[in-house]
Amino acid sequence: MTPVLEVTNLNKTFADFRLKDVTFSLNEGCITGFIGINGSGKTTTIKTILGLVLKDSGKVKFSDKNIAENERKAKNRIGFVLDEGYFYEEMTLKEMKSVIAPAYSDWDEAVFLNYIKRFGLKLNQKIATLSKGMRMKYAVALALSHHADLLIMDEPTSGLDPLIRSELMDILLDFMKEEGKSVFFSTHITSDLDKIADVLILIDDGRILFNEEKDTLLDTHARVKGDNRLITDETRKLFLTLHQSPYGFEGITHDKANVRRLMPDALIEKPAIEDIMLAYIGGEKNAD
Repeated sequence: MTPVLEVTNLNKTFADFRLKDVTFSLNEGCITGFIGINGSGKTTTIKTILGLVLKDSGKVKFSDKNIAENERKAKNRIGFVLDEGYFYEEMTLKEMKSVIAPAYSDWDEAVFLNYIKRFGLKLNQKIATLSKGMRMKYAVALALSHHADLLIMDEPTSGLDPLIRSELMDILLDFMKEEGKSVFFSTHITSDLDKIADVLILIDDGRILFNEEKDTLLDTHARVKGDNRLITDETRKLFLTLHQSPYGFEGITHDKANVRRLMPDALIEKPAIEDIMLAYIGGEKNAD
């Protein structure tokens, strides 16, 4: 696969937080979920990629070119939706669009108006009167109206109801039907990625813990339950997290194949993405 964005050894230090050699790449034609709990470094990473926060060190390449040296051309091909507001509250949707559109040489007014109609938005409405869901839809309309190849979204579903979140997933799947498109989607609501993500990147405390295809993660990891007699010094090593009680054990394994071999009597279930994420960031084997 062709990498559309490459991040190498990205570092940024604040008084109480630090990105530590963040390295990953995004492949063309993929929806990549960027997961982690609140405060793990997702937003800082995205803002640093976009140049909204100055990095201390590291490289960011878009389409094999240094993004800092080709900023205007690169950002013309990147659409972004940020969780925090970056609109002028007293402007109407039309006025705000008139501020943003000139920044893009490939702005397509017809595409923008089509999204406005599709989302049921009104151009003469003030930004301040929009619900959180409508703000997200407006931000998406702006991000997709200049023929971007990469859509970067930072916590776009935070605080939204399940119906609006489902609508957004459908919008992203429609976007991906066009050849050469990619999405980088950060969220702590991992269920949003169940049906759309191709790749998952987990960040915690400013470090990347894994970068894997979603299907591979779900195939190699499992939720395991069984009798405590199955837990030995050898089998304990197969678990990322392990909880034991007088009634048995439950844990998350990253080695399903060996669990099947060494613990044939255990109950093996498919994990959710959230199970895997919490197992890696909790990571301690403990007894309740």
